[in-house]
Amino acid sequence: MRGGCIEPACRVIKLNPKDIELLDRFDAESLRSFLQRTFNLGEFTFSLTSLRKLPRFLRQEKPFKVVFVKEEKGLYLADILDEERPVFGLAIDLGSTTIAFYLYDFERENLLKEYSILNPQIKYGEDILTRLYLARKSEKLEEIRLETLKAINKEVERLNGESIYYVSLCGNTAMTHLLLGLPVNYLILEPYPPVAKWYGVFRALEVEFKVNPEGRIFIFPSAGAYFGGDLIAGLFFVELHKKEEPSFFIDVGTNAEVVLGNRDFLLACAGAAGPALEGGIFSSGCKAEPGAIYKVSLDRTGNQVHFETIAGKQPKCICGSAIIDLMAQLFKEGVLSQEGKLIKESWRERVIETEEGMAFLVYEDGQNKILIKEPEIKAFIRSKGAMFCILSLLCEKSGLSFEDVEKFYFAGSFGVNINVSSAVMLGMLPESALDKAEPVGNSAGLGALKFLKHADFEEIKRIVDSITYLELNTEPRFMELLTGALFIPHVNLDLFPRVKSLMERS
Repeated sequence: MRGGCIEPACRVIKLNPKDIELLDRFDAESLRSFLQRTFNLGEFTFSLTSLRKLPRFLRQEKPFKVVFVKEEKGLYLADILDEERPVFGLAIDLGSTTIAFYLYDFERENLLKEYSILNPQIKYGEDILTRLYLARKSEKLEEIRLETLKAINKEVERLNGESIYYVSLCGNTAMTHLLLGLPVNYLILEPYPPVAKWYGVFRALEVEFKVNPEGRIFIFPSAGAYFGGDLIAGLFFVELHKKEEPSFFIDVGTNAEVVLGNRDFLLACAGAAGPALEGGIFSSGCKAEPGAIYKVSLDRTGNQVHFETIAGKQPKCICGSAIIDLMAQLFKEGVLSQEGKLIKESWRERVIETEEGMAFLVYEDGQNKILIKEPEIKAFIRSKGAMFCILSLLCEKSGLSFEDVEKFYFAGSFGVNINVSSAVMLGMLPESALDKAEPVGNSAGLGALKFLKHADFEEIKRIVDSITYLELNTEPRFMELLTGALFIPHVNLDLFPRVKSLMERS
């Protein structure tokens, strides 16, 4: 501990050799005695690298610095450096589509760079399951591991890897297995057991990251097959487990992962709503990427669909946030029925017939046509219903109502771009979310970054051990709830009084 705060993952102490009294025996004990006396340090061990440098630095005239890295069992004096040498940390969010990097300066305590790259694993399959089936063969597992490692190390070297002394990395359970080369054969078979819950701290050479050889790699733990290190890092960031009042944490990615809880409990479940909400069930759908339509507004009188695309690029597809907006506005304008049917008479120019039935024309430029088809809308309604039922079920199991929930934390790009009022209009979220929604950005990456600043292993263990997982497949109440949620907004309009009032006025 330092000043009542949790130690960072890496601590740098500047020293002047003139202040250090050399004892008659052992240079290492001279330094240890000075550090423990002056900086209130407990026990620590020396790396061979630091011992080799120690005699010269103790006897030179100019100041130098020592670099401690935090391990689970205590501090480790990793290196001794000239005063001007930087000491960095790197937080990595290993997503199935993108890999996000956060470069942190331990001495200045500030974030230097933040960016992301495409995950090269995509070439082995857009979805994780395809990659896992391939990786059942040990040679394919090694191939995927090396491909991922190559991409990460390319960025590490670009970020001055020799100066990186700590990496904190989070990813879902599958991504963690593929990076570490852990067998995935049983991860795809019921009951889907991961190899480990707690991975802990590795030496850089074990993981083969090209950071400083004395560097350490912390891998966020998994709470289960569907609840990986990315979710744990997100919870670590938003601190649901420290709050007095219960709140929801919602992360839509490969799956929709939801946690309800506070300092007394964490109840979690995952559903297949993710692909739909990321555009996965729509032929014109996509994830949030350049060229994706992410905001939509309708002008029925002028026969116009106004939209914004990510990075201002030419529209090529439509992502989850825009799909939610579009569905809500079509419903509000009377173009979409409660059952999910497109009404041709309401907008003849845009509701067109295709081989798969009716469709709504969002955009056309001669080469590219962005359509939302009726069968896709039906599948979407099932997914939005599943989301509402997950939230309802978690509340029921906790003996709470939506009004008892203090905050709805939305993670990821979906959380940043979602129009909560549109999601409520469709019956995806309860009306209480309108005043309680809080987007938290890439909570997984920010949680990994937080660990560099506050390396609290025990807190992370407490989060993992506090989670109770609710299995939807064996929960009959979920199917009962879902039946009523397969309408817009719901078969029971009393659950959505504001939407009901709007419908009655139109």
